[in-house]
Amino acid sequence: MSGLVCSLAGTGTRAWLLYAENPGFWQKFQDDFYKCFIKDNRYQMLLGGIGVTIKVSLLSALLGVIIGFIIAVFNLSNSRILRTIGKIYTDVIRGTPSVTQLMIIYFVIFATIKWSKWIIASIAFGINSGAYVSEIIRAGILSVDKGQTEAGRSLGLNASQTMTNIIIPQAITNIFPALCNEFITLIKETAIVGYVGLVDIQKAGDFIKSATYKAFMPLIGTAVIYFVMIKVLTLLLDKAEKRMRKSAMR
Repeated sequence: MSGLVCSLAGTGTRAWLLYAENPGFWQKFQDDFYKCFIKDNRYQMLLGGIGVTIKVSLLSALLGVIIGFIIAVFNLSNSRILRTIGKIYTDVIRGTPSVTQLMIIYFVIFATIKWSKWIIASIAFGINSGAYVSEIIRAGILSVDKGQTEAGRSLGLNASQTMTNIIIPQAITNIFPALCNEFITLIKETAIVGYVGLVDIQKAGDFIKSATYKAFMPLIGTAVIYFVMIKVLTLLLDKAEKRMRKSAMR
């Protein structure tokens, strides 16, 4: 034990000597931090970027769930036409890059429509997310035991009532973790909105990098912001999932 303490003490001493011999590193770190974030209030660009990222992510997630549910219903429908529409939509969206979809929707489909950039970007990401959410919802519905449907029909519920009151609540409990993961992925995917002129977290970091000719500090700062946002969101979603499962067990 004493040998371990001596070893740690020796390591700490060497680290302190290294710092004492090279104090310029920390001075440069402080100077770069000031230049990148404090000078000219450049941190405000990142704060504004956080707001843009949150707005785009929330609206995209809402649209993705709505579109995903509709496409999931299409894919589970007895109608061949609806199933074909759902399959084509899913194949096209999942088979093309999200940045390409964003640029097509912004520069082609909405080229003559004077909507806010963040709304158009949200629509693009919502359409993209909808293809993945539809598969999650479809899998969740299929995961519910068929006996639940038969039980609902035996109680006098029609197909729509059975789906709404029995199947979907159970499916949501099953797919909630997957939906949370999709939302987290969506937040990170919004880092490409700079292609259509939106200043999100990533674009704000790029502007700071261009203005200061410093790459390390803006990129690390951007990564830290995304990490903190996603970590906080993950903790909140984990709590929500636990409460949902407790309610389902009652």
